[in-house]
This record gives sequence, structure tokens and C-alpha cells, in this order.
Amino acid sequence: MLKQIIIKKGKERAMNNRHPWIFSGAVAKMPHDVENGEIVEVRNQDGGLIGYGFYAPGNQIICRVFEYTRDEMPVTDKAYWHNKIASAFAMRQKFVINEQTNCYRLIHAEGDFFPGLIADVYDKTVAVQLLIKGTERIADFIVEGLEKLGFPYVYNKSKEVAHRLEDVSIKKGWISQKEGDVRIPVLENGVKFWVNVEEGQKTGFFLDQRDARDLVGHYSKDAKVLNTFSYSGGFSMYALKEGAELVHSVDVSQKAVDLCDENVALNGFAPEKHEGFADDVFNFLKNMETDYDVIILDPPAFAKNARAVPKAAQGYKQLNLQAFRRIKPGGIVFTFSCSQKIDRDLFRKIVFGAAADAHRNIRILHQTTQPNCHPINIYHPENEYLKGLVLYVE
Repeated sequence: MLKQIIIKKGKERAMNNRHPWIFSGAVAKMPHDVENGEIVEVRNQDGGLIGYGFYAPGNQIICRVFEYTRDEMPVTDKAYWHNKIASAFAMRQKFVINEQTNCYRLIHAEGDFFPGLIADVYDKTVAVQLLIKGTERIADFIVEGLEKLGFPYVYNKSKEVAHRLEDVSIKKGWISQKEGDVRIPVLENGVKFWVNVEEGQKTGFFLDQRDARDLVGHYSKDAKVLNTFSYSGGFSMYALKEGAELVHSVDVSQKAVDLCDENVALNGFAPEKHEGFADDVFNFLKNMETDYDVIILDPPAFAKNARAVPKAAQGYKQLNLQAFRRIKPGGIVFTFSCSQKIDRDLFRKIVFGAAADAHRNIRILHQTTQPNCHPINIYHPENEYLKGLVLYVE
């Protein structure tokens, strides 16, 4: 029998709104001798079932709900979890996977009603991040569910913060019965990339910019393009594919610049049309020439927590200001923020401030977000983290 947490009277509103996080202050009664990550029932004061979640004693978010239901369900059976994974896969089969794309996000945590799990597909390999103890406790079910779908190789790429704050103990490495290659060639919208699930950033690739990369391609024909914070050159490859005259990729890491060059070769693009620079992006922008037709600003998250927001806002403003001042008249700036603590409205205000200081006429052509393999749980707005603007600079 599962242990229970009882919600305080008057605190059921968030649960009625199906928000997946239950904070400790909303709980009237907690179970005894419960282990971190254990599955518990969530009930109201009258004993009625509200749902099921992963319990985390001592945390501010004391329970992460993965199933809202009034009916009892076999949530400790592996078949339940296999079905949840298969349901997420079915949506990707319908809207994402095709002959031109074999890399995508399969499980987007709360966005797929599976808090604490990220699962990214790279051809036949799935790189997972077990973000909480609850998903670590059912890791075998997760691997089995992925194997049933035809993914024989599962690599654990859990974050260090999960080990430190959530007591996740599974070490980085293969957790499937078979071990695959850590370096994998993948296809996205017909563009080829090398992905390294062991050493690469995030799970190996920035899958959340698929739609934005495609949009960059539409503006790149015969253009001189600057891709900053380029990593493995995602935006650069799309620009080259669509006929850019010249693409410059800038990243502080020489390894990233080298990987970008490898991807140029992998796609068979003319090497003279691309040049990589291992440099600090702010320094590069400050000293660059002013003849770029397209500039892409896709930095890492500047704000990891709420305390970092003011400093991050200044960073975003300076980054955009340099681009606005230096892009040629009639140029296009793609600007993004993946900081969850910088919401869409704040980001737009930051970019507005940079535009005002640049004293140039600027118009918004597109507003972008994460692609459909990163679905947003409508009851969990925190699940939306990526935002972008495509700007025409006179």
C-alpha cells in the first residue's frame, strides 16, 4: 500500500488547477518513514484521491505529481511507465519524426507529465537526465520502456546539481544492457550533425532550437551570417544549407569551433564559406566589422536563479546593444534567452532597452519559442523557458 500525503483544507486550488508541484506549506499530514523519491498518494482532507507523485522529504517542492486522477491506478507497475513513455513517443511519431529528422526530445519532464525526466533521442540512442530521486528509483522501468520502443542504447547524462541537491546517485554512463557509441551522426531537417552524448553540452545537442534554426535558413540566402555562442554550429549549418555567402561561427571553446568545422565537412559544404573563431563573444562583437546581414545571439542561460536576474538582464542588454549598433542597415538579428527566470515579457523589455540605446528603427518579424518536441504543460507555465525575437534593423 502506498503512503499518503494529506493536503491542507483551502490549499487544494493548485491541485484543482493540476499544477505538478506541491509545496511543503500545502501539506497537512506527511507520511512516516518515507524514502526520498518514493511514490505517494495525494489526498484531500476528506480522504479523496487527488493523484500520485514523487515524494521528496525536506524539499520545498515536497511532491511532484505525475498523475492527477480520482481513480486508483497501478502506478508502481512497470506497464504504467511503459505506457507513459509510449504515449510521448506516439506524439513525436505523429508530428516530429520523419526521414529527415532522427533527433528530438522524447520526454520533456512536466511537459510530458513525467517530472524529473529528460530523454533525448539521437538515432537509436537515448540520452537521459534523471533529475530527481523519484525517476532514479524507476530507472529500470524507463530503460525497459525505451528498449520496447526500439532504442537499444540508453546513456545517463544526469546533471551534477541532481546529484548534489536531489540525491541522485546513478553515475554518468550507459544504463542499458547494450553500450553504443558516444559519438553519433544525426539528422535534423536534412542537416547532419555529430553529437557526443558523453562530452557534449546538455545531452549532446541543443534540440530546442530546431524551429529557429530552420527560420535562420530562410533569411540566409546570399547573406553574410554571424553565429555567436555557436557550439557545434547548428545555426551555421542551416545558413550554409540555404546558400549563405559566408558564415562566421564564434564560441569561446576551441573544441566547439573544431566540432563546427567537422559538421561543415560532414554536410559537404564548401569550407571557404565558413570560418570559426575561438573568442569571447562580447569581445568579438565589440571589435567586429559592420557588414553582417544576419547576426544570431543564442547565449547560455545567464540567470540560473532569481538572484542572478539583474546581472543577467544587463548581460542580455549589452549583447543585443552591440549587435544593434554594428549590424548593417536592413540586417536581421535573431536573439534568444533560455533563462527560465527571464520570462517573455522581461526579455522583450530588455531587448527594447538595447534598441532604444542603439537609436535605430527596429521591428519584430517573429517571436519564437521551443519546438513541439518540447511541449509546455498548460498547467505548468514554468515549463516554458525558451524565447526569441527575430528583428529587422533599419
